[in-house]
Amino acid sequence: MKQPPAYGVTSVDHALQLAVTLQVEGPLTVSEAARRLGVARSSAHRLLSTLVYRDFAVQNEDRSYRAGPVLEIAAKTQSNVAVVRAAALGPLQTLVDALDETATLQIRTGRTVRFIASVECSQTLRVGSREGMVFPAHQVTGGLVMLAALTDEELAALYEPLPADPAEERPDLPQLRGELRSVRHSGVALNLERSERGVVAVGRGVTGPEGDTVAAVSVAMPSVRYTPHRMTEIVRSLTIATEAISARL
Repeated sequence: MKQPPAYGVTSVDHALQLAVTLQVEGPLTVSEAARRLGVARSSAHRLLSTLVYRDFAVQNEDRSYRAGPVLEIAAKTQSNVAVVRAAALGPLQTLVDALDETATLQIRTGRTVRFIASVECSQTLRVGSREGMVFPAHQVTGGLVMLAALTDEELAALYEPLPADPAEERPDLPQLRGELRSVRHSGVALNLERSERGVVAVGRGVTGPEGDTVAAVSVAMPSVRYTPHRMTEIVRSLTIATEAISARL
């Protein structure tokens, strides 16, 4: 039988309880959260706001809270995510050694992408680790690569329904379709300061045992260090890395 820790932190325990409730039972209001935990509404509001900040929760239009991107990803088979990450770490390090730029591994859940591994390069001016971060799929190279693996019907089913979060950015679907056609043709996606000012990234997909795109690898660098002449070298190294990861899977 599990025993509570001798020096447990109540606020952490409360936040974890709320995260589990959101994932298992569904949306909660501040009042319901306060009643469930036996705390003041102000305390419940602070806890839920922190979960939103860390992408464990999202606030709905009716001001209730639901499970966020992190918990949606957790709903997937965790062993699958762990297997992909384990398979990628060695090739990611080899990729960084070859290009001396930061490399990341990403997976997609719905309309968002989460960075599940990141290996930084040794240069003083570099893109830092993005591990654990969540971005809209259409804003990052890995997301574009994984969206490009969808059919037009699957893409429409993904983006045409209105988002539960009114603050969620919606892409221009016809424009996105055009971009994805280019990604399908070339096999790579290029992000020229699209998701973050001063950062350029190039991404390529990772295929699973069934031949489906299960993840993506990106190389990110400061924009001052990027030139189109580097694309051949970057794509060649990316291809070696993604093929190595796919072979391990």
